[in-house]
Amino acid sequence: MSNALTGQFKHVSYLWDESKAAELANDEVGLLIYRSNLLGADLRLTNYGGGNTSCKTIEKDPLTGAEKEVMWVKGSGGDLGTLKKSGLAGLYMDRLISLQSIYRGLTYEDEMVELFNHCIFDLQSKAPSIDTALHAFLPFKHIDHLHPDAAIAIAASKDGKEITRELFKGTIGWVEWQRPGFDLGLQLQKCVEENPGIRGIMLGSHGLFTWGDTSYSSYINTLEVIETCAQYLENASVGKENFGGQKLQSLDKDSRLKQAATIAPILRGLCITKQKMIGHFTDDDRVLEFINSNELDRLAPMGTSCPDHFLRTKISPLVIPIAADADLSDTAAVLQQLERPFADYRKMYAEYYENCKRANSPAMRDPNPVVLLYPGVGMFTFAKDKQTARVAGEFYINAINVMRGAETISSYIALPRQEAFDIEYWLLEEAKLQRMPKPKPLSGRIALVTGSAGGIGKAIAKKFAEEGACVVINDNDSQRLENAKADFNKLFGRDVFIGDLLDVTKKETITQLFEKTALAFGGVDIVVNCAGISISKPLEDHTEQDWDLLYDILVKGQFLISQAGTAIMRKQRSGGDILNIVSKNALFSGPNNAGYGSAKAAQLHLSRLNAAELGKDGIRVNVVNPDAVISDSKIWEGAWAEGRAKAYGVTVAELPSYYAKRTLLNQIILPEDIANACFVFVGGLMNKSTGNVLNVDGGIAVSFVR
Repeated sequence: MSNALTGQFKHVSYLWDESKAAELANDEVGLLIYRSNLLGADLRLTNYGGGNTSCKTIEKDPLTGAEKEVMWVKGSGGDLGTLKKSGLAGLYMDRLISLQSIYRGLTYEDEMVELFNHCIFDLQSKAPSIDTALHAFLPFKHIDHLHPDAAIAIAASKDGKEITRELFKGTIGWVEWQRPGFDLGLQLQKCVEENPGIRGIMLGSHGLFTWGDTSYSSYINTLEVIETCAQYLENASVGKENFGGQKLQSLDKDSRLKQAATIAPILRGLCITKQKMIGHFTDDDRVLEFINSNELDRLAPMGTSCPDHFLRTKISPLVIPIAADADLSDTAAVLQQLERPFADYRKMYAEYYENCKRANSPAMRDPNPVVLLYPGVGMFTFAKDKQTARVAGEFYINAINVMRGAETISSYIALPRQEAFDIEYWLLEEAKLQRMPKPKPLSGRIALVTGSAGGIGKAIAKKFAEEGACVVINDNDSQRLENAKADFNKLFGRDVFIGDLLDVTKKETITQLFEKTALAFGGVDIVVNCAGISISKPLEDHTEQDWDLLYDILVKGQFLISQAGTAIMRKQRSGGDILNIVSKNALFSGPNNAGYGSAKAAQLHLSRLNAAELGKDGIRVNVVNPDAVISDSKIWEGAWAEGRAKAYGVTVAELPSYYAKRTLLNQIILPEDIANACFVFVGGLMNKSTGNVLNVDGGIAVSFVR
């Protein structure tokens, strides 16, 4: 990496590696992707999924052989930081320009997006985005359109146009706020024609366009403009208190996390009246400065300015009207304080919809807030999945940065409500939502599976994650857990799971894990008691220590985990599922099995008792009875396998086939078979079933329930 320019930038990251770029010297599209990835890697430059970049190349027309100018631009729904060629749209420039002759004006903006499809050069193109025209109509080879906080702070300030002109001495143009689309592309074209020689354009309330003759010069130009904006904001902030100074102090870190974990399930329950959602929590310093400030009550209701911010964070946040150090142990009392603010928010949102809707507007969407600010504690965000919730939080931090900067140099201006509505309920945005894949059965649900670093537990957690759930994997074996975490990270990524050590016999470790679950995802919907141990000995060889260990892990563990899970589900007031992985031994009396078999019978009856008690809360309790699941199971390592083999008069190696042959179906039972049975209970088709037992043992007549 070149160090010559690294020191020039204080507020942005110079990441250009000359050796890597040299490898792409004859590949303009490759350089575009490289540049895009560098820009997307710095969240100070643009948000996840936000902004777009382009380059124009000369390509051979596959039909005529003639040389044609082609624009390569980030397609709809992509992310600059992870952009690959498959995320680009390649379009004929002459066809894009010719669209100007048939454009019928602002009323017919949306029809132009469909016409972009008639301009496609690369048949592997991603769907062209609404911003395609903005790049096409600018006469530059390489273009970057980003949403840097520092630039938007100027663009979203009352005096933004004058500040831009003075700061850049006329080298940056200005285009007033206008919804992205074909006409905005024409406005950019006009700005360049009227201001020859400019190096970029500031979009009012929106973002920044910059360009260059090469990919590198565009990259440097972009960094320099944003650095100038950021340094201007820093200089202006000297001697000033952000957001009018601090109104209150945050709790200490441990207390913040404790309060957040306690209230998160209550907030989630209030947010999921229309659909299941996953939560995210942050106590980032920038968040705390804003939510503890004197200007919170004035600025928070104003909402955001940049359309990308607004689409992720909704019209405005909800401020939680509870003291940071309040006693949250009485859920009913907390709910009494929160139900009115939530009802008021939903009413505000419905009025916003009714006042701004058009004749052809889509139906009103979920009126619940996405962003919840808890002064002294932090920020919660709730969305359809963890990534969306996390990104919403990142976007609101961007909005905080914008408000702070705008207030420092002038005063902050949010999007007018009608403009915001026209973005949120844009028919093109609705069409994009309708094209999204149907949610998976467990989307928006959170599952904690004990003993899930291997064997049956791991298979259940994996199945649930595949079906859309966020999962909490755990084990008392640290190495086994680390291996499982690596597997899940590779399979699903960081937003789908968390993993931690757990001893199901110790209430304090259980409490800690459920608190981490609430902080990570907002609560819990499914609890699977799968942690287990097996000891097989004749009655005379069974020790008191064996007995206590079996009952502590199997019975006490199930009791404590179910108790903790139920407490959170009751806070959410949306029901839930408890699944207990028991055994055919709960129903069948076999040799050398007094401790294990009786503990399994206790698990089974405890399940019945809990089902009878928790039905009033909408919490279903069901049982899956496996038998002889040997694959990847710690239980079958060592003494247990030896004990069972001895009991049946076979060798350890012969156990799998022995167990299979004694079943009616003559089948070996795998961890995946148990996972599938668990999914049957929670996948949506068994929502009116509780207190049931499902045997997954290949068919053993003596363990039939009836």
